[in-house]
Amino acid sequence: MSGQTVSMKEPVCLIENDSDGKLRVVRSALDILDKIDQHVVVVSVVGLYRTGKSYLMNKLAGERKGFALGATIQSKTKGIWMWCVPHPEKRDHTLVLLDTEGLGDVEKGDEKNDNWIFSLAVLLSSTLVYNSLGTIDNNALEKLHYVTELTEHIKVKSNQRDGEESSEYLRYFPSFVWTVRDFTLTLEVDGRPITANEYLENALKLRTGHSKKNQAYNLPRSCLRNYFSPRWCFVFERPASGDKMRRMEELTDADLEPAFVEQAKEFCDHVFKEAKTKTLKQGLKVTGRLLGNLAETYVSAIRSGQIPCLDNAVLALAQIENSSAIERARAHYQKGMADWVAYPTETQEELSEVHAVMEKEAVAIFINNSFKDEDQKYQLELMKVLQEEYEKICERNYKESQKACESKIECIFAPLEEKIRDGSYMTPRGYKEYCNDLKLATSEYRSEGGRGVKAEEVLKEYLERKAIIGQTILSADQSLTEAEQRAEAEQAKREASERENRAMEEQLVVQERLRADQQRTYEENVNQLMERMERDSRNAVAEHDRVLQARLKEQNDLLQQGFDDRAHQMQREIDALKGAKAQEEEKKPSFMSTALDTVGTAATLFLPGILPKVGGMAVKWLSKWF
Repeated sequence: MSGQTVSMKEPVCLIENDSDGKLRVVRSALDILDKIDQHVVVVSVVGLYRTGKSYLMNKLAGERKGFALGATIQSKTKGIWMWCVPHPEKRDHTLVLLDTEGLGDVEKGDEKNDNWIFSLAVLLSSTLVYNSLGTIDNNALEKLHYVTELTEHIKVKSNQRDGEESSEYLRYFPSFVWTVRDFTLTLEVDGRPITANEYLENALKLRTGHSKKNQAYNLPRSCLRNYFSPRWCFVFERPASGDKMRRMEELTDADLEPAFVEQAKEFCDHVFKEAKTKTLKQGLKVTGRLLGNLAETYVSAIRSGQIPCLDNAVLALAQIENSSAIERARAHYQKGMADWVAYPTETQEELSEVHAVMEKEAVAIFINNSFKDEDQKYQLELMKVLQEEYEKICERNYKESQKACESKIECIFAPLEEKIRDGSYMTPRGYKEYCNDLKLATSEYRSEGGRGVKAEEVLKEYLERKAIIGQTILSADQSLTEAEQRAEAEQAKREASERENRAMEEQLVVQERLRADQQRTYEENVNQLMERMERDSRNAVAEHDRVLQARLKEQNDLLQQGFDDRAHQMQREIDALKGAKAQEEEKKPSFMSTALDTVGTAATLFLPGILPKVGGMAVKWLSKWF
């Protein structure tokens, strides 16, 4: 997806506390996100205050300065700050960096605020970076107690029951990276070298037994294992001596420890490569504008004393985004038609061809920017809106054609009109002269370009008004016998009938083209709808597979670590995931068939010229997809 993005020179505050201490979204930051049509990769960093979080985010932004670095024991970052930059590796993507205020700040002393900041970082990001100092030991994990309280601050469904399967959270939650600063240990276990990732997984091993002490020990570990997949770890040596640490913003890589510089590069390379596009349930990719709406929705729920609900947020956003998608598609269509149509078009086909191109692009804009339009309500509205726009353009084309034809007739038939006025034809043999002049003027008019789709109709109407004058001239021509006058009158009738037929044929061509346009409109919408539904289905299956594989891995790890009971309990969740995937595959043809029937039946109300693929015909249409 290509689209508009921004490149910010410095970060801005996205979420702050107001004078009452409540969280609020900063309007100017939302305005920035609203300009980003590209998909976004969102990386949030969280951690205890004064652990060097902001330095890592500046590195990801490719800058030494940006997010505030503090050299004192005071936390510099307050709320959640945002920095949007073009993604260095993913084409047509924007990298959104979110730096959060340090957790556990003694000056602030607001545990509830910390929980909401942590929860918002989880909700908004596609990769969550947790930054800490020293080692990953039990003390470090106890400080990450926020993860154990996530289900108290985030709901997946509005009717969610206590103990809802962790797989539901896996669908929404980001990947997890633990960065350990000032790491001084040797990465080995029992004398065997291990990777940083293995170091993390080893630290997350559970203890057997059901004592309160063991339950407390296992709780943060179980939450990390259940809610976040995949997980990675990076360890960093101390970057520089104490004196240098106090002026980190002024230092270049040459001033820092080479090992630290290399470790920071490995971390950044990993994020650029592995951090995925931010998605919602069933793989819906998030744009900057959608991310801003998400932030508003979540913060609004928190401000009102509610718990953010992921499904409710998606439904609320769908209404906003789908209505916006219709308007964006309409605006694109209007601009395209205004840019490309020169009135009047020579034929209806010429106008139709431009309409087809712009309509296809408009439908694609809607399809790419809408979601959860499960009853096709918004797409049907789009079809109606674009049809109304096209009808307005056709009406304007008719009027412009009428004006152009009348102007050409006025110019071409001016000599004939002058002769009528001065009586030149009211003489013997004047009728023959009149007929010749009329024939020459008519021929010249028909040879002229730029007349448009009403050329014959306007000519017919003009000559109908001249019929009585022709009859008067004929009656006054004494050079003709009575029989010759009758013959000339019959010839005039035949010519009038021919003009009537030509005008009717001209309008039949227009009407046939308009009917063909309506059929093509319907088929274009159905084709793009089917492609989107197929894509959504693949995303849903991929999401099922990702979650299922994560649960299977966790089950296998539990078995290897001797937790047979936990592994057995997890089997119910795994079976439910497998069943849900099978149901998705099973219902896909009928779901698509229902969508076709809905679109086909409803569309006939404003596209009377279509032959919709409904009922049995829908099955034939669907065969190309299965």
